Amino acid sequence: MPPPLLADDLPDLGDVAQADMSPAMERRIGEQVLNELRHDPSWLGDAEVNAYLNRLGNRLAGHVEGGRLTIELFALRDATLNAFAVPGGVIGVHTGLILAAESESELASVIAHEISHLTQHHQARMMSKAGQGQIASIAALVVAVLAARSNPDLAMGAATAGQAASIQNQLNYSRDFEREADRIGLELLERSGFDIRGMESFFERLQKYGRLYDNNAPGYLRTHPLTTERLADIGNRIQGRPYKQVPDSLEFQLIRAKLRAQEGTAQDAVTYFASQLKNHTFSGDEAAVHYGLSQSYARAGNLAAAERSLEAIRRFKVESPLFLTLAADLRLKQNDAPAAANILRAAYSRYPQERAVVYALIETLLTVRQPQEALKVATDDLLGHATDATVHALQAKTYAALGQRLQQHRAQAEAYALDGRLDEAVGQLELAQKAGDGSFYEQSQVDARLREFRARREEEKRLAKEK
Repeated sequence: MPPPLLADDLPDLGDVAQADMSPAMERRIGEQVLNELRHDPSWLGDAEVNAYLNRLGNRLAGHVEGGRLTIELFALRDATLNAFAVPGGVIGVHTGLILAAESESELASVIAHEISHLTQHHQARMMSKAGQGQIASIAALVVAVLAARSNPDLAMGAATAGQAASIQNQLNYSRDFEREADRIGLELLERSGFDIRGMESFFERLQKYGRLYDNNAPGYLRTHPLTTERLADIGNRIQGRPYKQVPDSLEFQLIRAKLRAQEGTAQDAVTYFASQLKNHTFSGDEAAVHYGLSQSYARAGNLAAAERSLEAIRRFKVESPLFLTLAADLRLKQNDAPAAANILRAAYSRYPQERAVVYALIETLLTVRQPQEALKVATDDLLGHATDATVHALQAKTYAALGQRLQQHRAQAEAYALDGRLDEAVGQLELAQKAGDGSFYEQSQVDARLREFRARREEEKRLAKEK
């Protein structure tokens, strides 16, 4: 049965960068939209899902002609089939799209298509006559549309709605731009080692679902017009090229299993995976089905069954940090934090770059009252991930546990600043100034950072008045 394909009110912004738009303006819009989306109810915030999407996206972006494109991908919990991109290389992917993809190459084809819109500056050409003020207002408009989607009772005013409709018309991709994104996306897929037929199969299925659902078509079709001619063009480009069978990665299967385990009721999820194992109806790696069943049992509160399902994966001789974080989570749910800490220490030694492992280890070390060790993990991690707001916030918690108030407020200020919350960041640094437990050097660092954040806040206020 096709997945639910509800109309999506979020405009697909594509690459809204104007041709003469500065990279700084692109980054500013992208950061603003990303910061606002983090507070939207649909924000998934799953470190493992986002890490996978970023690995997949960067594998494709690494083959962009003329230099590597810096991108950041994230998931939104939304059953509709859609993906969108904003300036600064920010790409959002709906969980419905991930679950609807029947292969990793299909999912990669959508992301490659979005990347191609960015690299070709399609929206910049469409909006070349628009003023800079209109461009700068797009981030605020996205926030308004999201607010209306999350809470239908808070309808936008007539003027705002009219503006939204006007800009939406400019943001819908033309057929020529879609064909160009298809062509370049296919090249990205091929150079990245994916099956280029994934684009054809996925778009054909989208078109079929669109016909089934008439006016309630997938949001992706509304912003990316899909025609018979366009599908024929994709088919012609693929025709004659050698067939290349590309197996799905284990991580792709595990991420889809994790998301599927969160769908419907917990018992529905258990029944879905248990039935697949009983009837041998799964098409991918059996280990991923056991992982999905373990996640489902954990959600249902049947921790013993979750442990058994996770243990069953051992015989497949496969490894993944997702198995270890789940094992630790099951230990925590059974009030065995020391065992969870040991599992995560081992995971950290093998996967020190995995965000989910780092986050879980720091939190668990604080639970077992090992703040000094937690602080070392956070501090070491920030050497290579200085822009990770979550680790800064966790570092603040470790300083709080150690009673170091100046450092606690300083670390929390960095977390707020990275999330675009400069008022709160300034407030934290003002508290750090009054803490009275830092050295002269630490106090000087706080003073300098406070001056910088206040200046940035004033600059943002100035830019907001110019819109």
